[in-house]
Amino acid sequence: MSMSRSNPLPRVPTPPQGDEVAAYDSYLEAQKAVDYLSDEKFPVQHVTIVGTDLRMVERVTGRLTYGRVALAGALSGAWFGFFVGLLLMFFAAGETSVLLVALALGAGFGLMFSVLSYAFTGGRRDFTSQSQIVASTYALLCATEHAAEARTMLQNAPGGLGKPRRRERPAEPAAPSAPDPRWTMPDGAPRYGAMRPGGEPGPATTPGGSRSSTSAVAGGEGPSQPQPGPDERPPAVPPQGAEPPSSTSTPTAPPPSSDPDDPYAPPPER
Repeated sequence: MSMSRSNPLPRVPTPPQGDEVAAYDSYLEAQKAVDYLSDEKFPVQHVTIVGTDLRMVERVTGRLTYGRVALAGALSGAWFGFFVGLLLMFFAAGETSVLLVALALGAGFGLMFSVLSYAFTGGRRDFTSQSQIVASTYALLCATEHAAEARTMLQNAPGGLGKPRRRERPAEPAAPSAPDPRWTMPDGAPRYGAMRPGGEPGPATTPGGSRSSTSAVAGGEGPSQPQPGPDERPPAVPPQGAEPPSSTSTPTAPPPSSDPDDPYAPPPER
């Protein structure tokens, strides 16, 4: 009499079928949940453990040197020589010397082969490690007709085995950066005349709101005439033939006081 499963395993790789009843962060928790369902006489042949977001993890266990390589090779060769020596002892009428010779030969050959193979690597891998395939989440799937029963049993289980999958919160958009008030107006317009971080001042603003800049004039470089604003009047132009007021004229001194009682009056001339 042969025992057959109600749902045989597919011969080709196929995605798992069923409803998710719980999700766990480690395989041990998922294994504990399935073991609990088995203890409660639940048909666990309808349950599937699915690991998602698989990652290959390589854990470094130590540094690899010629001494460690030689010791490991000698030990593995000695074990092989020990078993060969035991077989030869049955045909040598129990001679223990055969066992010792086989043990020594096995250790010698194992040491030699290990050191030679390590020397051929050229020092490209001077460490020992162990590799594992690890999943970030282990989901528990169950057939649709048994999913509700399995979910209820896990939720009522002691220890909180019926944990649902944690919902990942969407990343919040980054808040827009506020404009720097040192060289930006509150409405976002540039503040003219403010010193930039690079050390170059921006274009200056006249009291009427017009801008003045430096440009090349008449084949040379120099400040150009400021342009009047919309609310300013152009400066008055003097008529032709009129002499402009001189800025270098000396002011006339007031006449000396003739009051004899003035203490600040200069003395009279003799």
